[in-house]
Formats: sequence, structure tokens, C-alpha cells
Amino acid sequence: MHDLIRLIPPLLSIALLVVLIAALKLHPFLALILSSGFLGLISGMAPATVITIFERGFGGILSTTGLVVGLGSMLGGLLLESGGADRIASAFTSLGPARTIPLTMCAAALLIGLPHLFDVSFVMLVPLVYTVAQRSGVPLLKVGLPMAAGLYVSHGLLPPHPAPTLAMSVYHADAGATVLFGLLIALPMAVLSGPIFAAAVVRGRMLAPMGPDGAVTPLFATQAAREDRRILGLASGLLTVLLPPGLMMLRSFGRGLLAPGSTGLVILDSIGDPVVSLLIAVLVAIPVLGLRSGMAPAQIQKLLGRSLLPAAGIILILGAGGGFKDMFVATKLGDLIAHWAQAWQISPLLLAWCTAALIRIAVGSATVATATAAGIVAPIAAATAGVSPELLVLATSSGALMLSHVNDSGFWLFKEYFQLTVQQTLRSWTLLVSFQSLIGLVGVMILHALGVG
Repeated sequence: MHDLIRLIPPLLSIALLVVLIAALKLHPFLALILSSGFLGLISGMAPATVITIFERGFGGILSTTGLVVGLGSMLGGLLLESGGADRIASAFTSLGPARTIPLTMCAAALLIGLPHLFDVSFVMLVPLVYTVAQRSGVPLLKVGLPMAAGLYVSHGLLPPHPAPTLAMSVYHADAGATVLFGLLIALPMAVLSGPIFAAAVVRGRMLAPMGPDGAVTPLFATQAAREDRRILGLASGLLTVLLPPGLMMLRSFGRGLLAPGSTGLVILDSIGDPVVSLLIAVLVAIPVLGLRSGMAPAQIQKLLGRSLLPAAGIILILGAGGGFKDMFVATKLGDLIAHWAQAWQISPLLLAWCTAALIRIAVGSATVATATAAGIVAPIAAATAGVSPELLVLATSSGALMLSHVNDSGFWLFKEYFQLTVQQTLRSWTLLVSFQSLIGLVGVMILHALGVG
């Protein structure tokens, strides 16, 4: 009975978080702060202790995650504004006949989505989707759904995106191994949820035909304003996109090949760090993408500043999520759940996915869901032998993709830009991301069964 009473403060704090975000429409940053303070106070902590714990958790997460998200946003801004993203997408969509366009668009979006936030990449690629659909005669959503699927796979599973980066920090996972395992799941997830899912949706007449006008007109104007830029080679865009994950994976492989303490391993450990690898990529992208596309140094400076604006809110939410996580740790809830989980023989991987999925459905934010679920599951994982921290990252991040609906900004973004009704958006976008979440869980459990990690 005493154990059940200990559950009341954490459950009340999660309920408060859901009410503040979903019902009262409070910003997640403020909602996380208030819920953290509420949890600490009703658990019997002194106000000064509550503040100290929250500040420690806030700073601990941002010490690495904030840098990764900020640098990733700069790299994405250079890729998009220089025309590098357009070059990659155009090259991929010209690889084969019209029937291969959904697959190539999905692959291009998966690459373009690696260094940037979902919303920005989505808005920038919508005009290309309309153009490709018009020129090829392929139904709009057979191009648009694979594009969204590719972007959302990167957003949900692969660093430096906020949710997986946050989980990676909480679980103390290796960045290179996380990227590698994430790609093993991401590639089949993108194919199944992109071109194959889109073909099933359109063939099943789940959606009415739509015209290519309306909401996208302003974006075509933005695209035209950049036509005076020099056209970059495909290699330039691919180099900057693939450099960070390549360096992170190189570090992971190098640890098994080089002697401990050797100069080569020290160098690999340094350049393969997520922060350093992204910094290198940004420094490479400035001349390779920015200067070569015709931008002046002053323009690049302003662009880098603008690129940080969309990331600011995400970074604050990540920090507040870290504070909320540390408050859970301080209440010893993880120890209690770990004890129960061991008695019930619940896999921490399944628990992480389910917890993240439930919170995501309730609050609508994948980042909040990941932060909260990781804070709950991390102590359990630490007490359970044989669970890969990298797979825990992917299980939590996959769960946080589940059932995007009317409380998620991505739902409305997809609805408005493709001019769908709410019902059509539920039948396309919501089914798409829910399918991705389930594929992610299956992929994680398969890798775990094979002993990967």
C-alpha cells in the first residue's frame, strides 16, 4: 500500500502536465516548469531543494543537447538557403521514371531531414513536392506522404534531432552506435511508411483529389527569390549532410579497431563527438554551401542567426524536460517501477515505448514525451542487465511518434499545406506516423532479439 501511495505525486504531476498543455494550451516550456515544481513540492521537498534539482537537470541536459540542436539548426539553415537541399531532392527525383518518384522523394527527404528541424524542412520541401507532382503526373499525396515520412523518420530516430539526442543523453548512449542502429530501423521504416503506405492510401481512395494551389503560393515566391544563387553540385550537399553521422559512426567503429590511448583513437573520439562533428560540418558548410552558392559573409552571418530562432523554443523545452526528469529521479519513482518491472518481467524497451506513446498521445509533443519517458525508464534500464542504451533511445523515440492528432503542430502543418480536411489528415498523416511508431518498436525488438547492442 505504501508503494502505491508513492505513485500518487508522479501521476498527479503527469496529469497536471497533460492538462496544462492539452486543455489550457500553456506552452510546454512553462508547463514542464510548473509540473516539475508541483512534483517536488507534493513529494515533500523543500522549495530550495526543488529549485536546485530542477536547475541541475535543466543545465545537465543542455550542456550537450542544446549545443547539438543549435549547431544542427545552423547546418540545416545553410543546406536549405543555399539550395543544397533542392539540389539533393532534384537529383534523387530524376534518378528514374515517374513510378520511382515516391521512393526517391522519400530518400531525399530522409537525407535533407538529418540536420534540421522537421517543421522548417517540411515547409521548404512542399513547393518541390507540388512541382514534381505537376511535372510527373503523379498524384500529389503519392509524392507528399513519402516526403513527410522521410523527414519524420529523421526527426524521430536520428541525432541531432531533439528527441533522440535528449534520450541519448539520458540513457548515456553512444552517438555513433545510436545513428547506426537508427539507420538500420530508419531505412525500412521510411520505405514502408513512405512510398508503400502512400500507394495504399491513394489506391484505396481514402483521400479526395486536390489541386496544387492555395496554401503553397507564398512558398513558391520564396523559392523564386533564391533563383539568382549559383547551382551547387550534388556532392556539396551530400558532403555536409553525411559528415556528422559519418564521423560519429567512424568513432564507434574505431573504438574496436584502435588501441586504447592511441593517438588515432583520441582523434576519433574528439571528431566523433556529436557536438564536434556538427561544428566541423557547419564550418565546412560555410564555404562549401554558403560562399559557393553566392552568399556574402554578412549574409551567412545573418542566416546562421535566423537558423537558431526555430531551435530556441525546442532547446528550452529540452532543458525543462531535463529538469522534470531529475525531479522524477529525486522522488525515487524509478527505483519503485524498476522493482515492479523486474517482478513482472517487463522489458524496459517495451516499457519505454509504451510510456512515450501514452504521453505523446496526451500532450502532442514528441520532445516532451521523450523527455518524460526517458526520465521514468532510465533508472529501470540501469537496474536491468542486457539492455542496450542505444536501443532504449530508439524505443523511446519511436514511442514518441505515436498517434499525432489535433494537439500536435505537425498534424496542422500537414493538413494546411496539403489542403486536407481533418478527417483526411487523420486518415493520412495520423496513420502514417502511428505506422512509423509501430515499425520502430518492431525494429527495436528484432535488433534486441539478435543481440545487437
